[in-house]
Amino acid sequence: MRHRKDGRKLGRTASHRKAMLANMAANLFLHKQIRTTHPKALEARRLAETLITKAKRGDLHSRRLVLKVIPHKDIVKILFDEIAPQYAERNGGYTRIIKLGQRKNDAAHVSLLSLVDFDPSGDVSKVSAKEKRKKASVKTAPEVVEANVVEDAVEEVAETQTVEAEIGDTEAIEETIAEETSSQETEDSEPESDKS
Repeated sequence: MRHRKDGRKLGRTASHRKAMLANMAANLFLHKQIRTTHPKALEARRLAETLITKAKRGDLHSRRLVLKVIPHKDIVKILFDEIAPQYAERNGGYTRIIKLGQRKNDAAHVSLLSLVDFDPSGDVSKVSAKEKRKKASVKTAPEVVEANVVEDAVEEVAETQTVEAEIGDTEAIEETIAEETSSQETEDSEPESDKS
């Protein structure tokens, strides 16, 4: 029985499987992507992600642990000096698997295993989630400011229109008051004429 024994055997002996997965991980670090069958890609991803996590620590003990799996100093140097610093802010999920379909000769499901967001120039291409939020707030801030400016301008125009309307209303009110006073004066003058 295989209770709690995870992982795929891939039809190989333990030593063959260990060597094959180590070579696949080394080629992934060297070429940044590899093309292989889907079950092998799933197993290589497990190994590669644990090695990247060890490389992120960056100490001598971690380097020796990685060298036990991949006995190539130049590839381990690439892993520690180029790949691990780019994933310093990422908590796992360093690789992605893209299904490519089936091969023609044996109909095996083929996948592309590649590093996520890797920048070959050496610059850190992805920023942390906090920095993303800051950038998003900075991007939206000018839009908010512009919206506030537009709203202020609309309010000013509305205020000037209401003031003009009020002025027009006061003029109309003054005219009606003047008319009423003139009509009252004429009414007042008529009874005086009646008295005389």
